Amino acid sequence: MPNLTSQMEAVCRRFEELSIRLNQPETAADPAQFRRLMQEYHEVQPVVDAYHALTTAQDHLAQAKALLEGDEPLDADFKAMVQQELSEKSQDVAELENNLKILLLPKDANDEKSVIMEIRAGAGGEEAALFAHSLVRMYTMYVQSRGWEMELLNLNETELGGTKEAVFAVNGRGAYNRLKYESGVHRVQRVPETETQGRIHTSTATVAVMPQAEEVDFALDMKDLRIDTFRSSGAGGQHINKTSSAVRLIHKPTGRAFIRKMQQGNPCQLLPINGYGDIITVDPNNHTDMVQWLKFGVVIAVLRR
Repeated sequence: MPNLTSQMEAVCRRFEELSIRLNQPETAADPAQFRRLMQEYHEVQPVVDAYHALTTAQDHLAQAKALLEGDEPLDADFKAMVQQELSEKSQDVAELENNLKILLLPKDANDEKSVIMEIRAGAGGEEAALFAHSLVRMYTMYVQSRGWEMELLNLNETELGGTKEAVFAVNGRGAYNRLKYESGVHRVQRVPETETQGRIHTSTATVAVMPQAEEVDFALDMKDLRIDTFRSSGAGGQHINKTSSAVRLIHKPTGRAFIRKMQQGNPCQLLPINGYGDIITVDPNNHTDMVQWLKFGVVIAVLRR
């Protein structure tokens, strides 16, 4: 217990220091520093609150012990009441101390971050797509129950209402801590409605959970890019060979290549991979927009090396 007390005294001093620094004008003038200190403040606050609750319970326990061990004789009923309170306070102290020790355990640096989730249908055909749709609905309801915000970034559905692919952002404190263990292959065994002989089908879906990363500064030399555009080809049509239908980017220093298909007349959205940057809407026929999109893609590629 002495080690825990000395450790918590240091945590409380840090909490007071954060409270003071957050109220200083020079801290408010630096958004990056203010955001970092505020995040640390919110991480330390539950620990300090738990420690204060523990010390309060310990004081009540000490008062009950002093009353029971005092020199003055106690009435039998009053003594029984004090003994009951002593037993309850002892349990409270043990529980609060255990909770505090859990809060002091080392945490994953990404636990408090928001996440990008990607769900894809796996083996099982249309039944797998229906299973993926059920997963999307399940996570949507869970996000709502936690009070987080969900932003759909990309959705590819089947004709029967299944989901081939869904990408969405979950914005909320502690989202990664709660969802990181959902990554992997999910499997379901059931009899589909289209099955006439009652056979059990096995379907799979993959779930990827990625923490949204911090914003970073990155310098990109456009001379390091090679941009190839592809145009439609076929039997005819007024847009054939007139507008870009896909674009390929090659980053020469890393050798990384990216390709993106686009539908004619519809701006495409570039999704932030692993949380780097914001969603960018580009016009596939606008060269300036395309360069911005490609530059964004290279930044992601280099950072993920």
